[in-house]
Amino acid sequence: MSWVIYALITAFSIATADAISKKALIRSNEYVIAWVRQGYALPFLTVAFFFVDIPPLDRTFWLTLLIVIPLDVTAIILYIKAISISPLSLTIPFIALSPVFVIITAFVILGELPDISGLIGILLIVTGAYLLNVRATRHGVLGPIKAIRREKGSVLMIIVALIFSFTSTLGKVAVLHSSPLFFAAFYPFILTFIFTVITGFKGQLSGIIARPWIFLGIGFFMAMMMLSHYLAISLTDVAYMISVKRCSLLFSVIYGWVLFREISISERLIGSVLMIAGVAAITLF
Repeated sequence: MSWVIYALITAFSIATADAISKKALIRSNEYVIAWVRQGYALPFLTVAFFFVDIPPLDRTFWLTLLIVIPLDVTAIILYIKAISISPLSLTIPFIALSPVFVIITAFVILGELPDISGLIGILLIVTGAYLLNVRATRHGVLGPIKAIRREKGSVLMIIVALIFSFTSTLGKVAVLHSSPLFFAAFYPFILTFIFTVITGFKGQLSGIIARPWIFLGIGFFMAMMMLSHYLAISLTDVAYMISVKRCSLLFSVIYGWVLFREISISERLIGSVLMIAGVAAITLF
């Protein structure tokens, strides 16, 4: 069951990186932090190259990268923008919508209908999302839904979840045509190069060295997340790993309460638990 430990490390690491990123965003912008989350992870990931064999990389691997990179770059920028403008406890939980989008996509494109566990999972996730803003019911039963629309960070994270529903599958293809640890160590180098170009174009390159200590903290936890993520995937089915990884929702809500004094934490915790249960129902059964 060592994969469970790696998956929990993944969940804790991404939630911690998000919390530190939100702190750093007070004096930085999303383009700088997007670079930081990749670039400052490289010193830690470089060590991994001494223990990882470079596999043969075929045409499928490189074609997959060409497709996934622009999607990932867009998703990362939107992700960071979302946590910068809205509470963690009202943004991160919407990542749980990714498997719902996978089911919807399969239905639209392939005509595949979800089974009973899929329908239960969707219901749990939607109910959990509703409970995140349950206090808005004082404005009517549709109040929580309207509250999501008004919270720009929530809307952006829903878009991110949609993009991740595609990139998660593409990432699996890239891993199958390389190796888990190699991809975890190699892919951030590619993203760092892309974000260097973007950040330079925005005239923000000087910002990436403005706060090295807090940035190193972000980089460390991002590196931990990447390595533990692919180690867990190498030891078990992706579905099992992702279900445990979604515990990051709980960590993020707790960070929102402890570090940022976010309100309505009890209902957001309940909503997050239901969303994690929904992910488990979709992926495990």
